[in-house]
Amino acid sequence: MFYWFLKRFALGPILHIFFRPWIEGAENVPTDGPAILASNHLSFSDSIFLPLMLRRRVTFLAKSDYFTGRGIKGWLTATFMRGVGQLPVDRAGGKASNAALKAGMKVLRRGELLGIYPEGTRSPDGRLFRGRTGVARLALEAKVPVIPVVMVGTDEAQPTGRIVPKITRVGIKIGKPLDFSRYEGMEEDRFVLRSATDEILYELMRLSNQEYVDEYASAMKDKLKSISKGRRGRGRDQGNPDVDRAAS
Repeated sequence: MFYWFLKRFALGPILHIFFRPWIEGAENVPTDGPAILASNHLSFSDSIFLPLMLRRRVTFLAKSDYFTGRGIKGWLTATFMRGVGQLPVDRAGGKASNAALKAGMKVLRRGELLGIYPEGTRSPDGRLFRGRTGVARLALEAKVPVIPVVMVGTDEAQPTGRIVPKITRVGIKIGKPLDFSRYEGMEEDRFVLRSATDEILYELMRLSNQEYVDEYASAMKDKLKSISKGRRGRGRDQGNPDVDRAAS
């Protein structure tokens, strides 16, 4: 109930007025039956604008951090995410990843739309990064099509770290469904899973014109954090007379 209330009467009308979102290829989303919406991931608001522009409900697998925050902000975020039907997912890997796949399967078995970000996390620099194979495993096990979705301009409206969005127009491009029935019964083959995942990412790259990086976004984020820490460390050392004397 809260999902449809937000979409139709509260948040939805406000977003339509201020952001004037546009959509191309909405006819590629089936009117009924299960399917996976595989999207690039530029901003937190991706999970808001995509459901807003589709007639059917979309359930996203959302990182568990959104449900465990502290203080008023954490409580509001968790309440919002639960209210719109998002599912918490632990991205630590191993058993946590299996739990995420099981949660996604439940959504698909109910005949609903499941939203997934194959990159696993938001792009740190606007480029498109290597996909995780969980999306392919779900598609093969559930025997459902994968619909490529590209978010446009959401990183400008709400870049990482920005709480209040900037008023700017955003858009959505939806490609034709991808059929992986040729791989039926091969969901345990890691080479098949990688091939299917790469095919999905290729379609996202083609639709978005983003530069593709054959590296996981999480690894790139770790690199950027290390570089940032190194710069801060050098900055402190340059101002520390003890370090200057030791260097001499």
